[in-house]
Amino acid sequence: MSSTLDYPAMLQVALDEARQGLAEGGIPIGAALFNRAGVLLGAGHNRRVQEGDPSVHAETDAFRKAGRQRTYKDTIMVTTLAPCWYCSGLIRQFGIGAVVVGESATFSGGIDWLRECGVEVIDMNSADCARLLTDYIHRHPEVWHEDIGED
Repeated sequence: MSSTLDYPAMLQVALDEARQGLAEGGIPIGAALFNRAGVLLGAGHNRRVQEGDPSVHAETDAFRKAGRQRTYKDTIMVTTLAPCWYCSGLIRQFGIGAVVVGESATFSGGIDWLRECGVEVIDMNSADCARLLTDYIHRHPEVWHEDIGED
């Protein structure tokens, strides 16, 4: 998108959301949708546990909170973890122009597919994002496996 954008600061918004989700008893994944000028449009976090709704992933929560946009091609989805296939589909469906990923080592989701489809993906390799989620997975493996659709 632009080398003048402050990706670490944008990721911090998503990381704060992830920590809020953890404090609520949920899975610590956060996301935020920004416009190309770096203005926050909406932020959210995974609420699957809190709301008992398997469709409330961090990216969908941020997307919903951003409200309707005329176009999404100049928006940037920032997420603490590589988006799953469901959220990758949302990114493609609405033509979100770029994705900033906190980390993809814990879970790579659909980022290779997004790249193949021409979506710019920037992986920040954040140790903070990885540590927050891996600590959670260690404590709650059953919830994590449910979240990513594994037995």
